[in-house]
Amino acid sequence: MSTFTAINLVARPAPGPIGAELFEVVQKPMPSAGPGQILVKQTHMSLDPAMVGWMSPDPESYIPPVGLGEVMRSSGIGEVIASNHPDFAVGERVMGMTGWTEYLVSTGEGLRKVQAGLDPEMVLSVFALPGLTATQGLFGFGHPKAGETIVVSGAAGSVGSIVGQLAKAEGLNVIGVAGSDEKCDWIVSDLGFDGAINYKTDDIDTKLTELAPKGVDIYFENTGGPIQHHVIEHMNAHGRAVVCGMISDYTAETPSAGPNWIPIIKKRITIQGFAMPDHFGQLPELIDKLTPYVMQGKIKHRAHVLNGLESAIEGLNMLLTGANKGKLIVKL
Repeated sequence: MSTFTAINLVARPAPGPIGAELFEVVQKPMPSAGPGQILVKQTHMSLDPAMVGWMSPDPESYIPPVGLGEVMRSSGIGEVIASNHPDFAVGERVMGMTGWTEYLVSTGEGLRKVQAGLDPEMVLSVFALPGLTATQGLFGFGHPKAGETIVVSGAAGSVGSIVGQLAKAEGLNVIGVAGSDEKCDWIVSDLGFDGAINYKTDDIDTKLTELAPKGVDIYFENTGGPIQHHVIEHMNAHGRAVVCGMISDYTAETPSAGPNWIPIIKKRITIQGFAMPDHFGQLPELIDKLTPYVMQGKIKHRAHVLNGLESAIEGLNMLLTGANKGKLIVKL
């Protein structure tokens, strides 16, 4: 009997790097599609910072943790290779929560079709979780207005790079924070950001004074860490802080301290945390909002592609260290 490969989560992460001992690579019998089901062969799998949180046992998280012994959760794109479902034909491509597996059987719930001819790397970089998260966070909570200034942390990442480009298209002054000179150059030279801060080498306060002389109106937070404290001090009255991610704290032994609340009170700053599962019902509207920017050439992306299912294990660490350059994707 033929088999396929899947990777199960078998232990919870401890502080520090993600180790291979948290996962088990397993061989499973090749499934078949039952009544009302489809069989999907996954071709491209997305690696996202949120996955580190999904591995945590935290019962109060916005989404239930991946169960031990279960296939590791992720999103991806695949091809329908067998169908007993009237809405899905063999040869069509679908995307959704697929998991770390070469094949999966689905009723079609939670899957949406991928338009023929679209590059799968572009789809996962722009129209999957990164682009939808960026669109919801910026427009749903940031309320951008032309002429304002936005600071985006993790600006060279999959979400931050799109947030900055959307904000630039809306006429904002866009400042990105990244962890290398190469990434800072990319977001300015290629993506059109107005300025960049290398948080590892620059004096953050001095750079903010230089790049945001009129203060900061929106802070889009993806990473956590000391940049928060500086940005809050530079924010204008009635500024908005949109908290999307805290990747620097996901595997930290001691979470970093948050900003002082006195300037938050004085400046009446709104701080909004959000998670995309709350907004999955809005996906059609978010796609409609994002698509014109893409069609007009206002959204660029780059993908960092790993090969083979098992490369996902070490790939997670690249997200934590910032070693990836662009949207991290596994090609199966």
